[in-house]
Amino acid sequence: MPDPHAPSHIHNVLFLCTGNSARSILAEGILRKDGAGRFNAFSAGSQPKGSVNHFALHCLERAGYPIDGLRSKSWDEFATPDAPKMDFIFTVCDAAHGEACPVWPGHPMSAHWGIEDPARVEGSGIDKETAFVTALRFLKNRINAFIALPVASLDKTSLRAQLVEIGQSEGATLPRNSAA
Repeated sequence: MPDPHAPSHIHNVLFLCTGNSARSILAEGILRKDGAGRFNAFSAGSQPKGSVNHFALHCLERAGYPIDGLRSKSWDEFATPDAPKMDFIFTVCDAAHGEACPVWPGHPMSAHWGIEDPARVEGSGIDKETAFVTALRFLKNRINAFIALPVASLDKTSLRAQLVEIGQSEGATLPRNSAA
């Protein structure tokens, strides 16, 4: 019997945030490892900072996620004809959710999975690291729920509803009744 969770092809997933230095980087790192063989993970920002927050890298490494190749980049890299065709796009910050996005080739399915920005936390290094660990936990929970979905066997309406529900899980920054 075929695995109901196995896709017919490897799905490309893009995580978007404004600066592409923290939340989207965390999500890319998590899905790269946890979804390996089923999903290709990418991240980008509308106004990339140009560098990855060191707390994001430290947090990923401590949680056992490889950090090689993670970099802050513009979403323009993924809106070109020769870019990988995305199957899913998730915004992980409220600012990126509200921005006018490029027209993505293939019209990927999208949802908003907003969480608080750990990079905005002020205080001690421990306060900042705690914020990143919390963000990683929220994103890991969402990504685990996503990769557990039987993507290949769900119709678009059901899949869309599941993706929205995942985005409204613990740590969501928009009210539960907001549309993505």
